[in-house]
Amino acid sequence: MSDTKMVIFPENAVILREGEVNDSIYKIIKGHAEVYVGYGTDQEVLISIIGKHACFGEFGLLLHEPSIYTVRAYSELYALRITEEEMGTFIMENNGNVIAIMRNMAKTMMVMRSQIGMLIKEIESGKKPDERSLADARRAMRAYGMYRSIQEASDAVGRKKQ
Repeated sequence: MSDTKMVIFPENAVILREGEVNDSIYKIIKGHAEVYVGYGTDQEVLISIIGKHACFGEFGLLLHEPSIYTVRAYSELYALRITEEEMGTFIMENNGNVIAIMRNMAKTMMVMRSQIGMLIKEIESGKKPDERSLADARRAMRAYGMYRSIQEASDAVGRKKQ
């Protein structure tokens, strides 16, 4: 795997940043990382702490879309960096990681679905969500093909009530 490289991130280093496109998947060999949404903002939420054998960065590599989370090294972190060119070989040599990547994506979709559900409840209650929440919801809904806009989500909720 010629493009696969061992990379070392110091404690507290930001490895992936929400909203930026990355071109690699990382597999943790040693250490731990924190996964956040809204990192560095008033709405920062720690989603999880991941460790050995966990993979992250799949959205950028597989979808060529901006990351929906920020990953920061909790401790010194050793990881394999896998590029798109090496993905086929990586899958053949590490087929168990494919399941881990799929589980991570499914878990992320469930978290986003829950957040979208809470936002829709806010809309139903008549409270206007803040702009950051609206922007996050729009990005999540576009990423998962659920609705094209908050208005479409609101209209769908209204139709269900009738």
